[in-house]
Amino acid sequence: VFSYQVNYFCVLDIFFLPHIINVSIEEINEKRIICMKRKVRIMEYKFTKENFQEEVLNSKEPVLVDFYADWCMPCQMMGPVVEKLADQYEGSVKVGKININEQEEIAAKYHVMSIPYFAVFQNGQIVESVVGAAPKEILEEKLNKVLA
Repeated sequence: VFSYQVNYFCVLDIFFLPHIINVSIEEINEKRIICMKRKVRIMEYKFTKENFQEEVLNSKEPVLVDFYADWCMPCQMMGPVVEKLADQYEGSVKVGKININEQEEIAAKYHVMSIPYFAVFQNGQIVESVVGAAPKEILEEKLNKVLA
């Protein structure tokens, strides 16, 4: 059995396997694994009270924080946009999410009343923000303003 390592996101029927997997040619044919040419990496950070100080407030680069909840439909609609921004701004802006139901203290500290809420942090302070589902271009505009 010839086995090799797949270093791309792989789709097994409708499920994404966002990690490196070992598969044989027989398994590929048998399970109809389709691989997309996209390198494996973490698309966005997950912020918690344990890492918020280090990853957001002490970050040397600007940070886009998506305050969201799993039950929020507009938040779910914005998920792919946040992933694209993480990919697009990799290396210049840290992009991540924080679940307001799991991290209530942080949401309260920043007076998050409506979600999705996007905050751009720079030097530990919010310098730009957007409330509600917004086109990718609006978030890009905010990020580009901070990077200028």
